[in-house]
Amino acid sequence: MKKHIIYFFLLTFSFFFTSCGFYSFTGASIPANVKTFQVNRFENNALLVEPGLENAFKIALEDLIQNQTNLNLVTSNGDIVYEGEISEYRISPTTATSENTAAQNRLTISVRVRFFNRKKEDDDLEQNFSFFYDYDGTSQLIGSVKITAHEEIFERLTQDIFNATLAKW
Repeated sequence: MKKHIIYFFLLTFSFFFTSCGFYSFTGASIPANVKTFQVNRFENNALLVEPGLENAFKIALEDLIQNQTNLNLVTSNGDIVYEGEISEYRISPTTATSENTAAQNRLTISVRVRFFNRKKEDDDLEQNFSFFYDYDGTSQLIGSVKITAHEEIFERLTQDIFNATLAKW
């Protein structure tokens, strides 16, 4: 009877360790030979230019990749490279009041991303990503409203970029 219990525990622990050994909580499927990444400048080509937006976006993307992978950030010769441009920064009304004023506004930010995997060129990607943030029509896009809008949009954009390039979702 003791032998059966010992075998049961050994079998249980072996399943536990092998099933958890290859799992990534972020869903990233990064080849073992990829060790570094670089994020080049994202030029702001939007018609409405928000100063400093390109740098804030670059930092948000770098932070997300560093937090969700064990890749090292480099300034040149990265195994994987992100680059592109901010193609849209637009504020538009989404709903109106009976007085023909905006009840709600929407900030939309779109980026065009080029992704290069120097270790596996089949993974290269060029794609547009876009997300929005709705805010009250009586508010101006300044101060905390702008900070919150940028943070929420960047969080979604960078996660979508990560999923498309490294998680393959």
